[in-house]
Amino acid sequence: MFARLLLAALALCASAGAWAGIPTFCDRSNNINAEDQDRVLQFAAVAKQELERSGARVALISRAGLDLSRFNLLYSHAGIALKESTGPWAVRQLYYACDESRPRLFDQGMAGFALGADAPQRGHISLLFLPDEDSTLLEQAARDKRLALALLAGQYSANAYAFSTRYQNCNQWVAELLASAWGGLQGEDGTRAHAQAWLRDQGYRAGPIKVPSHWMMFAGQFVPLVHVGDHPLDDLHALSLQVSVPASIEDFVHSRAPRTQRVELCHDRSRIVVHRGWEQLGADCTPMAGDEVIELAP
Repeated sequence: MFARLLLAALALCASAGAWAGIPTFCDRSNNINAEDQDRVLQFAAVAKQELERSGARVALISRAGLDLSRFNLLYSHAGIALKESTGPWAVRQLYYACDESRPRLFDQGMAGFALGADAPQRGHISLLFLPDEDSTLLEQAARDKRLALALLAGQYSANAYAFSTRYQNCNQWVAELLASAWGGLQGEDGTRAHAQAWLRDQGYRAGPIKVPSHWMMFAGQFVPLVHVGDHPLDDLHALSLQVSVPASIEDFVHSRAPRTQRVELCHDRSRIVVHRGWEQLGADCTPMAGDEVIELAP
């Protein structure tokens, strides 16, 4: 039980062994009753409507998957939503392939992406729609199979250091894809290292993730899918890890492409809230003035 709690605390991506994107351990079951499933499917349908309404062909998408409130984080998992993929608006993302014990790339429908949340009674999705030129570059990079695979590491770590090529988590792959797209790095050798160098030069700030105690940091070395060997010693001593998280990616995109439009959606047991703008909805899904509120069918 301790190991599961610790991994849930540090893991920032889905380690999916099934279509729904099950987080944390590979042997974990993601039980969801019919009522919760219906609610999440309604939520996914509204997210797809927002994607269609945007007129875009690509969007950066994030999901609140695990409870990371102890780190003051809401969103845990990011990907690239493509209008034309294996289905309309599938999410291209990195996940952990349990059977192979390594990271893989996976196109997942919006319903499966939404169902990957840890608590189906409540959910959050964030969508970023980039200006035309930036959007085109991102779509081209996301559809470039050679580039996508060149950016894929051989080893997975849920808390991978953002500026090392030793491991990788899902959000790190998205950040490096952005760097390759916007930095014109597609043709260079050492793609991941060049992408990370470009991110540093452009002021990308990963995390930091504040670990509550030295004891938890030490214990993390014995938990599957969590590693600390790639992190600088100074960061470990300071209990502050530079890990790519959706908030880091969104802040970077907003600073570099300020005309990017953001739509955030959340749901609880009774309603869906659609919020347009950069002020973030809270974990309790309370609507702000001007937000669209959709009552869920009983």
